[in-house]
Amino acid sequence: MKKRRLVMRSVILLILGAAVAYTLYANFTKEDSKKVVMGEKAPDFVLVDLDGETHRLSDYEGQGVFLNFWGTYCKPCEREMPYMDNQYKQFKDNGVQTLAVNVGESELAVSKFTERHNLSFPILLDKDGQVQTAYKIGALPATYLIDKEGKVVKYHTGQLTEEMIKDFMEEVQP
Repeated sequence: MKKRRLVMRSVILLILGAAVAYTLYANFTKEDSKKVVMGEKAPDFVLVDLDGETHRLSDYEGQGVFLNFWGTYCKPCEREMPYMDNQYKQFKDNGVQTLAVNVGESELAVSKFTERHNLSFPILLDKDGQVQTAYKIGALPATYLIDKEGKVVKYHTGQLTEEMIKDFMEEVQP
């Protein structure tokens, strides 16, 4: 009986040790080359919007891009959406594009949210979270400013005021 208990404990310890070793290995060998770095080219992506149109970030080179990551469940995201829409209307003809990337929600939920708030800028769907991962997005809302050369000039996490959005759009306006 004691021998069986000793064997079981040894097996459990071995499994725990292997799990700890794997976790340490995975954390120390993460690929750092994909991190978003200020002043460098923003990671390109292709996403579809609610109208079924395809958007490739690199297609917007020559324009400034206000790239916002959000969720329908995020109250700060909801509060900044009308401000984003107001500023989108002001800047869309002046070389600044707004792209709002919804992270991992159903098309129905996003569509209802968009209709309820009468949003006019492109709402992109990141259903599998690949773009969210590429941009290292944790807390929402999160916003990247990308200049006309496609380089990241600023990153902001947290709710934006309308004045902040206006200032950000002016900053990337070509």
